[in-house]
Amino acid sequence: MIKSRTPARNALGDISLLYVSVLLRAVAAEGGDAEQLKARFHLSAPEQAAVDARISIPRFMRLGHAAINATGNPALGLRMGALSRPVDAGMAGLAAETAGTVAGALELLVRYSLLTSHNSRGAPSFQRAMKTVSFYSIRPYNQYNYFVVDSVLAAWTQLIRHMTGRYDVLERVRIEYPSIGQDDLFESWFRCPVEFGAPANDIRIKDTIWELVPAQAQRGMNEKLVSLCEQELQRIQRGWRITDRARHHMAPLLVGGKVSVDVLAAKMGLTPWTLQRQLAEEGSGFRQLLDTTRQQLAWDYLKETDSSLAEIAWLLGFANPPAFHKAYQRWHGISPGEHRKILRIKKN
Repeated sequence: MIKSRTPARNALGDISLLYVSVLLRAVAAEGGDAEQLKARFHLSAPEQAAVDARISIPRFMRLGHAAINATGNPALGLRMGALSRPVDAGMAGLAAETAGTVAGALELLVRYSLLTSHNSRGAPSFQRAMKTVSFYSIRPYNQYNYFVVDSVLAAWTQLIRHMTGRYDVLERVRIEYPSIGQDDLFESWFRCPVEFGAPANDIRIKDTIWELVPAQAQRGMNEKLVSLCEQELQRIQRGWRITDRARHHMAPLLVGGKVSVDVLAAKMGLTPWTLQRQLAEEGSGFRQLLDTTRQQLAWDYLKETDSSLAEIAWLLGFANPPAFHKAYQRWHGISPGEHRKILRIKKN
């Protein structure tokens, strides 16, 4: 007997339909049938959707996989990048376009990334000293998520090209997943060395580009757009309790068993004692939060992805698959393998 019901919202995250529109434009540009994909994935008119409309991350990855099959182009993410416009990153993209420098534009994109996407695996980061922008790890990699990394790194690159009018803007690109045999294509597109099987997903911008003033720079407009972005970010986070904030930071730390109360507290800018006290004030605690976060993520990994049970155990920070199996049996009164079968029957 299953003890609990599926969470109402996908715990793995969601993404703006703005990115879906870019994907469909790439499909059309490659000669694929974008309308057929819309019908298959029940997307009536993503290009006309409200700016805050979103779909789940797993659904977006399935759509991307279907788009690659429809076009026969495994590097469709690069085409997405080439077709990306500042507005496709929402209000943050417009704010970035009007920033005073390329560095300032990229910093804004990272700061306000939550306005258009939320992923349990992490958030992009900005390293000013290294002139680098990084996309978080989404291991294990497979044919469903290669394009995600490609499209993000390519879209950042395209924004820099749009702002500067130059194409040779990067020092190097690093991609975490192993080479898929298209190294020359990637180096030709990015116009710099591309390292596959790297320790991170990131782009490093040339010194001569980093502090350039974008063609659309406009201080007054930028200040207005940044103010609107900040208001929207605060609106999103206004209803977050300490447990919500802790869960938001905890999920990426689960991978490979990296989470602890000390690590989580440091990530949140708190002392471990303060975090424990604030969680207790909301009737929770670190161990309870760890358990419920794993439970929510496990359900959606089983229902929405093809990840193996061993991969899910690793993603949730369990020492081994049997430990995950035992926890899942406690949560739901059924093994994860049997529950996956039931969830997929219901889904179909």
